[in-house]
Amino acid sequence: MVEFGSGPGRVSACLAGLGVDVRGVDLSPAMVALARRAYPRLRFDEGSMTELGGFADGSLAGVVAWYSMIHLPPAEVPGVLAGFHRILAPGGHLAVAFQVGDHISRYTEAFGHSVSLDFHRMRPDLVVEQLREAGFEVLARLEREPEEGEKTPQAYLVARRPGGE
Repeated sequence: MVEFGSGPGRVSACLAGLGVDVRGVDLSPAMVALARRAYPRLRFDEGSMTELGGFADGSLAGVVAWYSMIHLPPAEVPGVLAGFHRILAPGGHLAVAFQVGDHISRYTEAFGHSVSLDFHRMRPDLVVEQLREAGFEVLARLEREPEEGEKTPQAYLVARRPGGE
């Protein structure tokens, strides 16, 4: 399994703790370095969910994009989902999480550093439609209201590449 947009590695570490053979991939060299320091027994590599050429067709049993697709411009989401479908084996699963909405939050400063970071909110109905268009079967959908300290509702989707029965 691969977690794309693994950041500091917490979700990958949680999955590994459950016995999942997982690898984290993140665009940011700084995040990969943080994850490697925090979880030295796990594998973390630099890479992008928009460039999956290093993954063979049907090579993965699972893909996780936990609050990572929110950094993609909306026009890139269908291509990324099609790429996930390509690299998943028949019967493979995809889990995604994101904030619900229509707006973009832009950050130019974080942790005392200048950054350029966009957070694109997404509509669950649209993401479900995009998953189906990419060839997935949507197995589960959960939406919840914001918890303390959160500003937006959250959504979680689990989809499967058909086949492999």
